[in-house]
Amino acid sequence: MAEESDLERTEAASARRLEQAREQGQVPRSREVGAFLVLITGAGVCALLGPSIVERLSALFRRALIVDSRLAGEPSLIVVRLFEVAVESLFIFAPLLAALLAAALLSPFLVGSWNFSPAALAADLGRLDPLKGLARLFSWTALAELVKAVAKAVLLGGVAAWVLWTERGDLLAMFGQSVAAGLANSGQLLSVTFLIIVSAMLLIVAVDVPFQIWQYHEQLKMSRQEVRQESRELEGNPEIKGRIRQLQREAARRRMMAAVPSADVVVTNPGHYAVALAYRSGMAAPRVLAKGIGEIALRIRQLAADHGVPLVEAPALARALYRHVELDEDIPSVLYAAVAEVLAYIYQLSRWRETGVGQPVAPGAITVPDGLDPEAANG
Repeated sequence: MAEESDLERTEAASARRLEQAREQGQVPRSREVGAFLVLITGAGVCALLGPSIVERLSALFRRALIVDSRLAGEPSLIVVRLFEVAVESLFIFAPLLAALLAAALLSPFLVGSWNFSPAALAADLGRLDPLKGLARLFSWTALAELVKAVAKAVLLGGVAAWVLWTERGDLLAMFGQSVAAGLANSGQLLSVTFLIIVSAMLLIVAVDVPFQIWQYHEQLKMSRQEVRQESRELEGNPEIKGRIRQLQREAARRRMMAAVPSADVVVTNPGHYAVALAYRSGMAAPRVLAKGIGEIALRIRQLAADHGVPLVEAPALARALYRHVELDEDIPSVLYAAVAEVLAYIYQLSRWRETGVGQPVAPGAITVPDGLDPEAANG
């Protein structure tokens, strides 16, 4: 049961899954938004510029229908005339065409934005599989599209019928009007009717956009197994990462132990802590070369003893150095005085070993500023 649960797609798509889908050309899309934007733009432009377009087209047709006797004997002039009429017609409809083009280009920004994906252009032979085609035909997505198409037809058809029924008096009155008045009134009525019908598509858009976004994220949902697999791919296998960290710690420990023989002193809390310090010309302050507790501290003390590095018992200082100073870092200024006592003893010890005169006395209890000794703070 647990394995089946891990294979069910119950987890929301990760950012990487969404990015991969986008690279494959998968983004939420609503065809209804594009259709509505193009149609409402066309309706608006026709409402605003319709009279001007009709007037210019009427003038163009009147000129085009005038027969010039020269055209009968010169067929080439007919072609030129037709070309001129076509170009002028294009200029008349240019505002409408430009507005429709802008609406078509803008519509993807409203849902999903533009997304050019070369992967989406690649041939997919799987789409030619008839079994998969039948599965898509009888899928929930196809059913939803069918329901949406039927609802759209019913809604728009109902709105159109309502508008025509409401305007039936004006429609019947046109039969008694002159041709010019009838055409003007019919054009105005057609524009208003078209605008109302297209506006009704807002309801379809309001339903379709959330549905398409929901469906998109549902299709990209991941199983728990996929989430774990992606996590391993992004962050690496936990076992391998743990092994790498272990090897890194071992390498750092070997480098640290190799630095102990070059230390000037090892400050100890005899049973638990050991910190190796060095201070030479050119250093801004004494530096921690190695530190450890437990078995590592014991190993540091053994290496120090084997290589003649002096050991100084200063429990509070050893604990403060271990807690507050990292490897290869200079000690903080608040510990200068305490470390200076230790180094002064080491220099005196070195001189006594060389001359045999004036054996130094090991420093007594070395104190550190309040708050630096972790045991004192815990106490």
